[in-house]
Amino acid sequence: MSAVLVAAGAGFQPIVAQQAPVRPSPYTGAPQLQGPPAGEVEVLPVRGNIYVLFGAGSNITMSVGTDGVLLVDAGRAGMSDTILAAVRRTHQEWLDVNRPRPLGFGAETRSSVADRGVLAPAKPVRYIVNTHAHADSTGGNERLRNSGRTFAGGNVAGDIRDSGEGAAILAHENVLKRLSMVPAGQPGPHPDALPTDTYYVEYYKLSQFFNGEGVQLFHVPAAHSDGDSLVYFRNNDVIALGDLMSTRTFPVIDLDAGGAVNGIVDGLNRVLDMAIPEFRLEGGTMMVPGEGRVVDSGDVAYYRDMVTIVRDRVLDQVKKGRTLAEVLASRPTRDYPHFEVSSGPWTTDMFVDAVYKSLGGGKAPAVPAVPPARPAGRR
Repeated sequence: MSAVLVAAGAGFQPIVAQQAPVRPSPYTGAPQLQGPPAGEVEVLPVRGNIYVLFGAGSNITMSVGTDGVLLVDAGRAGMSDTILAAVRRTHQEWLDVNRPRPLGFGAETRSSVADRGVLAPAKPVRYIVNTHAHADSTGGNERLRNSGRTFAGGNVAGDIRDSGEGAAILAHENVLKRLSMVPAGQPGPHPDALPTDTYYVEYYKLSQFFNGEGVQLFHVPAAHSDGDSLVYFRNNDVIALGDLMSTRTFPVIDLDAGGAVNGIVDGLNRVLDMAIPEFRLEGGTMMVPGEGRVVDSGDVAYYRDMVTIVRDRVLDQVKKGRTLAEVLASRPTRDYPHFEVSSGPWTTDMFVDAVYKSLGGGKAPAVPAVPPARPAGRR
């Protein structure tokens, strides 16, 4: 099994195999940490009982506590065992630090279970949230689901056999549709890899507190894709952004899955409406992007401004009838070199291409109808 790098317990200092080089971010001054080596993961605390797991695909936000574990995104399929090891270790360390206190004064006949240090075992993964349908978010669905147990079990259906059901997978209904779309002649996904509970309205909330707080999912239409969800942990004031944002690249816009640049801007504006900074856009609500470090309102506002500026530059050229080659040659992203990527699954040119097409670029203008000729001899 791959190595696991986990930080938990008092002090919350990350445990790493070797010190990663730190270079200052050119746009906020905050440290931009190097990710863990390939095949390894790193767990860092965000706030309270909320953690983030790096290195397994999309960043995975975790809520651990006495009710069990809730995961936002499931990472890549090949990393599932490493993810599970990190989740279980983090959960157990949290329980060790937060074990019940001695009862203090009371009747001599009171229960002394807490005094004897008898602890309940760590509860399993209860919920998995898919913020979108891509493999770096959903690849681990089947393995992680089957490792867990649904929160309600047979209490809902009245059938004890339901108590063996795995963890529930929550997502917008468009995620289920995307995962179920299989090309002809290819095998479909295993049923355990598909969302078990979907929503189609503006938001979805868990029907009860989980680990001591309310959890809400908010749909962001036509952004990274057409099935994006934000996940808001209300008591800890932490928002998981999914692939709405990355601190390493320009946002990924999947046109084939219903994504659009205007949806990215709208989604980032919505996050800023939800967030409350501690002082001058710094601190306060913390956000976990799909890739890169944890951010706050100042980072999201900067990212929103960057996407808006690039969008407006491209839109101006679309209105002038410029071709994609001309737009690329103008370098509309020139002021943001720290986001530019020239190779890999998502490059700067691919981002500009997606922005150009989502704004109507490259489409032939409508041909005006030719008015009918007037009959001869009539004015």
